[in-house]
Amino acid sequence: MSVQWKEYGYHLGYRCYLVTLKNKSGYSASFTNFGAAVQSLYVPDKDGIFDDIVLGYDTLEEYVKGDSCFGATVGRYANRIGGAKFTLNGKEYCLSDNNNGNTLHGGEFGFNKRVWTLEQIQDGEEPFVIFGYISPDGEEHFPGTLSVTVRYTLLKNGLKIEYHAVSDSDTVLNLTNHSYFNLRGAGNGDVKDHVVQINAKQYTPVDDKLIPIGTLAYTMGTAFDFTSPKRVGADMDNGRLPNGYDHNFILGNDMQRRMAATVYDYQTGRLMTVTTDEPAVQMYIGIGLNNEKGKNGKVYGKYGGLCLETQFSPDSPNKPQFKPSCVLKAGNEFSSSTEYTFGIN
Repeated sequence: MSVQWKEYGYHLGYRCYLVTLKNKSGYSASFTNFGAAVQSLYVPDKDGIFDDIVLGYDTLEEYVKGDSCFGATVGRYANRIGGAKFTLNGKEYCLSDNNNGNTLHGGEFGFNKRVWTLEQIQDGEEPFVIFGYISPDGEEHFPGTLSVTVRYTLLKNGLKIEYHAVSDSDTVLNLTNHSYFNLRGAGNGDVKDHVVQINAKQYTPVDDKLIPIGTLAYTMGTAFDFTSPKRVGADMDNGRLPNGYDHNFILGNDMQRRMAATVYDYQTGRLMTVTTDEPAVQMYIGIGLNNEKGKNGKVYGKYGGLCLETQFSPDSPNKPQFKPSCVLKAGNEFSSSTEYTFGIN
Protein backbone atom coordinates (compact mmCIF):
# COMPACT_ATOMS: atom_id res chain seq x y z
CA MET A 1 0.00 0.00 0.00
CA SER A 2 1.33 3.40 -0.87
CA VAL A 3 0.44 6.87 -2.07
CA GLN A 4 2.85 8.97 -4.10
CA TRP A 5 2.41 12.33 -5.74
CA LYS A 6 4.63 14.62 -7.72
CA GLU A 7 4.46 17.86 -9.63
CA TYR A 8 3.29 17.30 -13.21
CA GLY A 9 3.71 20.81 -14.57
CA TYR A 10 1.76 24.05 -14.84
CA HIS A 11 -1.23 25.07 -16.94
CA LEU A 12 -2.26 28.73 -17.13
CA GLY A 13 -0.38 29.30 -13.91
CA TYR A 14 -2.07 26.44 -12.04
CA ARG A 15 0.03 23.66 -10.60
CA CYS A 16 -0.79 20.15 -11.77
CA TYR A 17 0.02 16.89 -10.03
CA LEU A 18 0.30 13.21 -10.80
CA VAL A 19 -0.96 11.05 -7.93
CA THR A 20 -0.24 7.30 -7.82
CA LEU A 21 -2.10 4.84 -5.60
CA LYS A 22 -1.00 1.25 -4.97
CA ASN A 23 -2.50 -1.58 -2.91
CA LYS A 24 -1.57 -4.98 -1.49
CA SER A 25 -3.09 -6.78 -4.48
CA GLY A 26 -0.50 -5.21 -6.77
CA TYR A 27 -3.01 -2.92 -8.47
CA SER A 28 -1.88 0.64 -9.10
CA ALA A 29 -3.42 3.70 -10.71
CA SER A 30 -2.28 7.24 -11.44
CA PHE A 31 -4.41 10.36 -11.69
CA THR A 32 -3.89 13.98 -12.63
CA ASN A 33 -5.85 16.99 -11.43
CA PHE A 34 -5.83 18.30 -15.00
CA GLY A 35 -9.27 17.15 -16.02
CA ALA A 36 -9.45 14.99 -12.86
CA ALA A 37 -8.29 12.19 -15.14
CA VAL A 38 -7.24 8.55 -14.81
CA GLN A 39 -3.75 8.46 -16.30
CA SER A 40 -2.96 4.75 -15.81
CA LEU A 41 -4.48 1.59 -14.34
CA TYR A 42 -2.42 -1.58 -13.89
CA VAL A 43 -4.30 -4.89 -13.49
CA PRO A 44 -3.13 -8.53 -13.77
CA ASP A 45 -3.72 -11.00 -16.59
CA LYS A 46 -4.23 -14.78 -16.35
CA ASP A 47 -0.48 -15.23 -15.77
CA GLY A 48 -0.36 -12.63 -13.01
CA ILE A 49 1.39 -10.09 -15.23
CA PHE A 50 0.29 -6.50 -14.62
CA ASP A 51 -0.23 -4.13 -17.54
CA ASP A 52 -1.63 -0.64 -18.01
CA ILE A 53 -5.06 -1.05 -19.59
CA VAL A 54 -6.18 2.58 -20.09
CA LEU A 55 -5.15 4.93 -22.88
CA GLY A 56 -3.46 8.19 -21.95
CA TYR A 57 -0.44 10.45 -22.25
CA ASP A 58 2.94 10.69 -20.57
CA THR A 59 3.03 14.48 -20.17
CA LEU A 60 0.77 17.30 -19.07
CA GLU A 61 1.41 19.13 -22.34
CA GLU A 62 -0.10 16.22 -24.27
CA TYR A 63 -3.22 16.28 -22.09
CA VAL A 64 -3.59 20.01 -22.65
CA LYS A 65 -3.30 19.65 -26.44
CA GLY A 66 -5.22 16.39 -26.78
CA ASP A 67 -8.89 16.23 -27.72
CA SER A 68 -9.74 12.58 -26.96
CA CYS A 69 -10.63 13.11 -23.26
CA PHE A 70 -8.38 10.22 -22.20
CA GLY A 71 -9.46 9.19 -18.70
CA ALA A 72 -11.01 12.57 -17.96
CA THR A 73 -13.93 13.61 -15.81
CA VAL A 74 -16.39 15.03 -18.32
CA GLY A 75 -19.00 17.74 -17.64
CA ARG A 76 -20.84 19.95 -16.98
CA TYR A 77 -22.91 17.90 -19.37
CA ALA A 78 -21.17 14.82 -20.77
CA ASN A 79 -22.10 13.57 -24.23
CA ARG A 80 -24.21 15.65 -26.64
CA ILE A 81 -26.81 18.38 -26.31
CA GLY A 82 -28.65 18.80 -29.62
CA GLY A 83 -28.65 22.18 -31.34
CA ALA A 84 -26.21 23.51 -28.71
CA LYS A 85 -29.09 24.85 -26.61
CA PHE A 86 -31.73 23.85 -24.08
CA THR A 87 -34.53 25.49 -22.12
CA LEU A 88 -34.74 25.37 -18.32
CA ASN A 89 -37.45 27.06 -16.24
CA GLY A 90 -38.65 28.89 -19.34
CA LYS A 91 -35.25 30.36 -20.22
CA GLU A 92 -33.21 29.29 -23.24
CA TYR A 93 -29.49 28.73 -22.79
CA CYS A 94 -27.29 28.84 -25.91
CA LEU A 95 -24.14 26.76 -25.56
CA SER A 96 -20.91 26.31 -27.47
CA ASP A 97 -21.26 24.60 -30.84
CA ASN A 98 -18.26 22.28 -30.78
CA ASN A 99 -19.67 19.20 -32.49
CA ASN A 100 -21.49 19.57 -35.81
CA GLY A 101 -24.00 22.09 -34.50
CA ASN A 102 -24.25 20.43 -31.10
CA THR A 103 -22.51 20.70 -27.74
CA LEU A 104 -20.22 17.81 -26.81
CA HIS A 105 -18.78 17.08 -23.34
CA GLY A 106 -19.57 20.47 -21.83
CA GLY A 107 -18.41 22.73 -24.66
CA GLU A 108 -15.11 24.19 -25.80
CA PHE A 109 -13.58 24.04 -22.31
CA GLY A 110 -15.43 21.41 -20.36
CA PHE A 111 -14.35 19.89 -17.07
CA ASN A 112 -11.80 17.74 -18.93
CA LYS A 113 -9.81 20.91 -19.76
CA ARG A 114 -9.94 22.46 -16.28
CA VAL A 115 -7.38 22.27 -13.49
CA TRP A 116 -9.08 20.76 -10.44
CA THR A 117 -7.93 21.23 -6.86
CA LEU A 118 -6.25 18.36 -5.09
CA GLU A 119 -8.57 18.06 -2.10
CA GLN A 120 -7.37 14.94 -0.27
CA ILE A 121 -5.11 11.92 -0.58
CA GLN A 122 -5.32 9.00 1.83
CA ASP A 123 -3.39 5.74 2.12
CA GLY A 124 -4.77 2.49 3.52
CA GLU A 125 -6.33 -0.79 2.41
CA GLU A 126 -8.26 1.17 -0.21
CA PRO A 127 -6.28 4.36 -0.90
CA PHE A 128 -8.08 7.26 -2.53
CA VAL A 129 -7.68 10.73 -3.98
CA ILE A 130 -10.32 13.47 -4.19
CA PHE A 131 -10.33 16.28 -6.75
CA GLY A 132 -12.63 19.31 -6.59
CA TYR A 133 -13.80 21.98 -9.01
CA ILE A 134 -16.08 25.01 -8.79
CA SER A 135 -17.74 25.84 -12.10
CA PRO A 136 -18.99 29.44 -11.95
CA ASP A 137 -22.42 30.55 -13.10
CA GLY A 138 -22.32 31.07 -16.86
CA GLU A 139 -19.23 28.95 -17.50
CA GLU A 140 -19.73 27.52 -21.01
CA HIS A 141 -23.13 29.28 -20.70
CA PHE A 142 -24.56 26.81 -18.17
CA PRO A 143 -26.62 28.27 -15.30
CA GLY A 144 -25.64 28.11 -11.64
CA THR A 145 -22.39 27.93 -9.71
CA LEU A 146 -21.68 24.23 -9.40
CA SER A 147 -19.36 22.66 -6.82
CA VAL A 148 -18.13 19.21 -7.84
CA THR A 149 -15.90 16.55 -6.33
CA VAL A 150 -14.73 13.26 -7.80
CA ARG A 151 -13.21 10.60 -5.58
CA TYR A 152 -11.10 7.78 -7.01
CA THR A 153 -10.69 4.78 -4.71
CA LEU A 154 -8.32 1.95 -5.60
CA LEU A 155 -10.17 -1.21 -4.63
CA LYS A 156 -8.44 -4.53 -4.06
CA ASN A 157 -9.52 -5.52 -7.57
CA GLY A 158 -10.39 -2.32 -9.39
CA LEU A 159 -11.38 1.31 -9.34
CA LYS A 160 -14.37 3.09 -7.80
CA ILE A 161 -15.40 6.57 -8.97
CA GLU A 162 -17.73 8.70 -6.85
CA TYR A 163 -19.24 12.03 -7.91
CA HIS A 164 -20.80 14.67 -5.69
CA ALA A 165 -22.18 18.01 -6.86
CA VAL A 166 -24.37 20.87 -5.64
CA SER A 167 -25.52 24.02 -7.46
CA ASP A 168 -26.78 27.36 -6.12
CA SER A 169 -29.48 27.46 -8.81
CA ASP A 170 -31.24 24.97 -11.06
CA THR A 171 -28.97 23.51 -13.74
CA VAL A 172 -28.49 20.42 -15.89
CA LEU A 173 -25.79 17.94 -14.99
CA ASN A 174 -24.21 14.85 -16.49
CA LEU A 175 -20.86 13.66 -15.12
CA THR A 176 -18.94 10.68 -16.44
CA ASN A 177 -15.45 9.27 -16.82
CA HIS A 178 -13.98 8.94 -20.29
CA SER A 179 -11.43 6.16 -19.80
CA TYR A 180 -10.59 4.10 -22.88
CA PHE A 181 -9.98 0.48 -21.88
CA ASN A 182 -7.94 -2.05 -23.80
CA LEU A 183 -7.73 -5.26 -21.80
CA ARG A 184 -4.71 -6.39 -23.85
CA GLY A 185 -2.83 -3.31 -22.68
CA ALA A 186 -2.93 0.28 -23.85
CA GLY A 187 -1.57 0.47 -27.40
CA ASN A 188 -1.72 -3.29 -28.00
CA GLY A 189 -4.02 -3.38 -31.01
CA ASP A 190 -7.75 -2.73 -31.26
CA VAL A 191 -10.71 -3.87 -29.17
CA LYS A 192 -12.81 -5.54 -31.88
CA ASP A 193 -12.13 -8.98 -30.38
CA HIS A 194 -13.15 -7.89 -26.88
CA VAL A 195 -16.35 -9.67 -25.84
CA VAL A 196 -18.97 -7.35 -24.35
CA GLN A 197 -22.21 -7.91 -22.49
CA ILE A 198 -24.46 -4.94 -21.64
CA ASN A 199 -27.44 -5.23 -19.30
CA ALA A 200 -29.69 -3.20 -21.60
CA LYS A 201 -32.80 -4.24 -23.49
CA GLN A 202 -33.21 -0.77 -24.98
CA TYR A 203 -31.04 1.90 -26.57
CA THR A 204 -31.55 5.44 -27.92
CA PRO A 205 -31.63 5.59 -31.75
CA VAL A 206 -29.84 8.65 -33.13
CA ASP A 207 -29.83 10.88 -36.19
CA ASP A 208 -26.85 11.40 -38.49
CA LYS A 209 -25.27 13.75 -35.92
CA LEU A 210 -25.60 11.18 -33.12
CA ILE A 211 -28.41 13.09 -31.39
CA PRO A 212 -31.17 10.84 -29.97
CA ILE A 213 -34.39 11.12 -31.96
CA GLY A 214 -36.35 10.97 -28.70
CA THR A 215 -37.61 7.39 -28.63
CA LEU A 216 -36.30 4.18 -27.16
CA ALA A 217 -35.84 1.05 -29.26
CA TYR A 218 -35.36 -2.58 -28.27
CA THR A 219 -31.93 -4.07 -28.80
CA MET A 220 -33.18 -7.60 -29.48
CA GLY A 221 -32.29 -8.78 -32.95
CA THR A 222 -30.26 -5.66 -33.77
CA ALA A 223 -26.56 -4.81 -33.88
CA PHE A 224 -27.11 -3.22 -30.45
CA ASP A 225 -28.06 -6.47 -28.76
CA PHE A 226 -25.38 -7.21 -26.17
CA THR A 227 -27.71 -8.94 -23.71
CA SER A 228 -25.55 -12.02 -24.31
CA PRO A 229 -21.76 -11.83 -24.66
CA LYS A 230 -20.74 -10.76 -28.17
CA ARG A 231 -17.57 -9.70 -29.95
CA VAL A 232 -17.42 -5.93 -30.36
CA GLY A 233 -16.58 -6.40 -34.02
CA ALA A 234 -19.19 -9.06 -34.82
CA ASP A 235 -21.78 -6.75 -36.38
CA MET A 236 -19.11 -4.48 -37.77
CA ASP A 237 -17.49 -7.30 -39.74
CA ASN A 238 -20.79 -8.64 -41.11
CA GLY A 239 -21.86 -5.20 -42.31
CA ARG A 240 -24.78 -4.56 -39.96
CA LEU A 241 -22.96 -1.66 -38.26
CA PRO A 242 -19.72 -1.19 -40.21
CA ASN A 243 -18.56 2.00 -38.51
CA GLY A 244 -18.89 0.67 -34.98
CA TYR A 245 -20.33 1.96 -31.73
CA ASP A 246 -20.84 5.39 -30.24
CA HIS A 247 -24.27 4.70 -28.77
CA ASN A 248 -26.25 4.98 -25.55
CA PHE A 249 -27.77 1.96 -23.82
CA ILE A 250 -30.59 2.20 -21.27
CA LEU A 251 -29.91 0.48 -17.93
CA GLY A 252 -33.05 1.67 -16.14
CA ASN A 253 -35.23 4.71 -15.46
CA ASP A 254 -33.99 5.31 -11.93
CA MET A 255 -30.75 5.68 -9.99
CA GLN A 256 -30.64 2.14 -8.63
CA ARG A 257 -27.32 0.32 -8.48
CA ARG A 258 -26.96 -2.49 -11.04
CA MET A 259 -24.47 -4.45 -13.07
CA ALA A 260 -24.17 -2.49 -16.31
CA ALA A 261 -21.69 -4.42 -18.43
CA THR A 262 -18.83 -6.87 -18.67
CA VAL A 263 -15.86 -6.90 -21.03
CA TYR A 264 -13.67 -9.95 -21.63
CA ASP A 265 -10.44 -10.52 -23.54
CA TYR A 266 -9.67 -14.18 -24.25
CA GLN A 267 -6.00 -13.49 -24.98
CA THR A 268 -5.17 -12.13 -21.52
CA GLY A 269 -8.09 -13.66 -19.62
CA ARG A 270 -8.95 -10.26 -18.16
CA LEU A 271 -12.61 -9.71 -17.30
CA MET A 272 -13.91 -6.24 -16.43
CA THR A 273 -17.26 -5.71 -14.70
CA VAL A 274 -18.97 -2.31 -14.61
CA THR A 275 -21.52 -1.54 -11.88
CA THR A 276 -23.26 1.81 -11.49
CA ASP A 277 -26.30 3.66 -10.23
CA GLU A 278 -26.47 5.75 -13.41
CA PRO A 279 -29.46 5.13 -15.74
CA ALA A 280 -27.51 4.64 -18.99
CA VAL A 281 -24.11 3.84 -20.45
CA GLN A 282 -22.47 5.03 -23.66
CA MET A 283 -20.28 2.52 -25.45
CA TYR A 284 -17.70 4.23 -27.63
CA ILE A 285 -14.95 2.22 -29.31
CA GLY A 286 -12.45 4.90 -30.29
CA ILE A 287 -13.81 5.58 -33.77
CA GLY A 288 -12.06 8.95 -33.79
CA LEU A 289 -8.62 7.71 -32.79
CA ASN A 290 -6.15 8.26 -35.59
CA ASN A 291 -2.73 6.85 -34.72
CA GLU A 292 -2.38 9.16 -31.75
CA LYS A 293 0.86 8.90 -29.82
CA GLY A 294 0.20 7.70 -26.29
CA LYS A 295 2.15 6.52 -23.27
CA ASN A 296 5.53 4.85 -23.61
CA GLY A 297 5.70 5.54 -27.34
CA LYS A 298 2.64 3.42 -28.07
CA VAL A 299 0.35 4.47 -30.92
CA TYR A 300 -3.44 4.39 -30.53
CA GLY A 301 -5.14 3.53 -33.79
CA LYS A 302 -8.82 3.45 -34.68
CA TYR A 303 -10.80 1.23 -32.26
CA GLY A 304 -7.79 1.26 -29.92
CA GLY A 305 -9.89 1.58 -26.77
CA LEU A 306 -13.38 0.95 -25.49
CA CYS A 307 -15.25 3.46 -23.31
CA LEU A 308 -18.19 2.54 -21.10
CA GLU A 309 -19.35 5.96 -19.93
CA THR A 310 -22.05 5.68 -17.27
CA GLN A 311 -24.36 8.66 -17.61
CA PHE A 312 -27.75 10.25 -18.17
CA SER A 313 -28.91 9.80 -21.74
CA PRO A 314 -27.58 12.22 -24.38
CA ASP A 315 -29.67 15.33 -25.04
CA SER A 316 -31.75 14.73 -21.91
CA PRO A 317 -32.08 18.52 -21.35
CA ASN A 318 -34.15 18.57 -24.57
CA LYS A 319 -35.78 15.17 -24.07
CA PRO A 320 -37.83 15.28 -20.83
CA GLN A 321 -39.23 11.84 -21.73
CA PHE A 322 -35.80 10.38 -20.86
CA LYS A 323 -35.90 9.38 -17.19
CA PRO A 324 -34.70 10.17 -14.61
CA SER A 325 -34.39 13.92 -15.06
CA CYS A 326 -30.91 15.39 -15.51
CA VAL A 327 -32.01 18.64 -13.82
CA LEU A 328 -30.20 19.35 -10.55
CA LYS A 329 -32.34 21.58 -8.38
CA ALA A 330 -30.74 24.40 -6.41
CA GLY A 331 -29.35 23.18 -3.10
CA ASN A 332 -29.91 19.49 -3.82
CA GLU A 333 -26.86 17.25 -3.73
CA PHE A 334 -26.17 14.95 -6.66
CA SER A 335 -24.23 11.78 -5.92
CA SER A 336 -23.37 8.80 -8.06
CA SER A 337 -20.77 6.07 -8.26
CA THR A 338 -19.37 3.62 -10.80
CA GLU A 339 -17.02 0.71 -10.23
CA TYR A 340 -14.74 -0.98 -12.74
CA THR A 341 -13.62 -4.27 -11.20
CA PHE A 342 -11.41 -7.00 -12.64
CA GLY A 343 -11.02 -10.74 -12.55
CA ILE A 344 -9.76 -13.64 -14.63
CA ASN A 345 -11.95 -15.89 -16.75
